[in-house]
Amino acid sequence: MDPKNPRQFKCPRCGVPTRWEDNPWRPFCSRRCRMVDLGAWIDEEYRVPVTSDISEADASSETTYDNTDKWS
Repeated sequence: MDPKNPRQFKCPRCGVPTRWEDNPWRPFCSRRCRMVDLGAWIDEEYRVPVTSDISEADASSETTYDNTDKWS
């Protein structure tokens, strides 16, 4: 990396431009932004969307397993 032109990026939380190198909080600009983002995860502000595509017919045809021992 060119020391005259350090790699910069925007903090994903606040958008402030910050350096990548020598940044203990990366990808965030500070400990505060890192902790705010962690709090958002804990409060479930970030969620993966779930779609329920299983119909009743599909649900009733799910595989069931026989737990009996076939060797005895």
